[in-house]
Amino acid sequence: MRIYLSRPHMSGREEQRVAEAFASNFVAPLGPQLDAFEASVRDYLGADVYCVGLSSGSAALHLALRIAGVGPSDEVWISSMTFAGGIFPVNYLGASPRFFDLDPASWTLDTARLAEELAKASSENRLPKAIVPTDLYGQSADLVPLEALAEQYGVRLIVDSAESLGASYKNGRKAGTGGDAAILSFNGNKIITTSGGGMLVTRHKAWAEKANFLATQARDPAPHYEHSTYGYNYRLSNICAAIGLGQMEVLDIRVARRREIFARYKSALSRPGIAFMPEPEGLHTTRWLTALTIDPTETGVTREDIRLMLLEHKIEGRPLWKPMHMQPLYAGAPYHGAGVDERLFANGLCLPSGSDMTDEQQDEVIGRVLDLLDAKGN
Repeated sequence: MRIYLSRPHMSGREEQRVAEAFASNFVAPLGPQLDAFEASVRDYLGADVYCVGLSSGSAALHLALRIAGVGPSDEVWISSMTFAGGIFPVNYLGASPRFFDLDPASWTLDTARLAEELAKASSENRLPKAIVPTDLYGQSADLVPLEALAEQYGVRLIVDSAESLGASYKNGRKAGTGGDAAILSFNGNKIITTSGGGMLVTRHKAWAEKANFLATQARDPAPHYEHSTYGYNYRLSNICAAIGLGQMEVLDIRVARRREIFARYKSALSRPGIAFMPEPEGLHTTRWLTALTIDPTETGVTREDIRLMLLEHKIEGRPLWKPMHMQPLYAGAPYHGAGVDERLFANGLCLPSGSDMTDEQQDEVIGRVLDLLDAKGN
């Protein structure tokens, strides 16, 4: 039986929520389940925010960037190590990305380097329109310095929290509450899923209202279809939201299980040449995926040796995100860093981490990795 990287994990409560939606005939894009899902996420985040359910995390980022005023000739400064959907909306708006490296102590955007470049850009009158840090693999970016820098330079901060719902920053502050807006994803492989979907979370009421307007084809108030600007068909389906309602009831349980899986991997596989994604003091990451690096000079094996071996046994592993500044699409784009993200990509691997993974399945993964390492004398 194939062991997946991270597959949907239903609790049984979702079916009841979907049945309620069918019984009420709210199978169109909007309905009470969507309202309740948005309220559930808002209550979970425990902050004075507004939530707008959307068709994907990328749609949420697209709307946030447009509402922030991003357009042609603007720059967006962004974590280079991120998923493609966390950068493509910059292209949709005709803007240009400037990529930034990671802090090796957290694997999130290097705020010290960002501060240096903002100071330089300010003196040269070329500040970005927005900054987009990524909560990588379920770990919150360093929100306090990021928010301070954004305020100091008058730049919009949009946090890509697609991988981190259920995580917390310092003093228990929930991931997904940062900046002018944060984006969430409920894709099938995330901590919880709505099959597909996302959410825009913002502390600005006007942003939430604008997002709702743009996401429903930008229809002006009128008995007929009147449009003064263009919009999108970006709202989350009421049926998908019903799935999300059931998933929200088990979110913390899912995070706890993934953290348990991470702890078992770390206990079993820690040895010279293998390092796991760090968790800075005061942070509580979801461990969406267990991410580690393999130093071939110490272990005698490469990331690819392990990944391909696992694949032979129908076990899914995945390299860490390839940094965007290394992608053909963004060849020549500005990049500021020391290559921390490049080294993580070269040696990094994500192991199966789904919350429905059994201990026996994890033991198989661990055993096969150890066998390969031992065969190489490590």
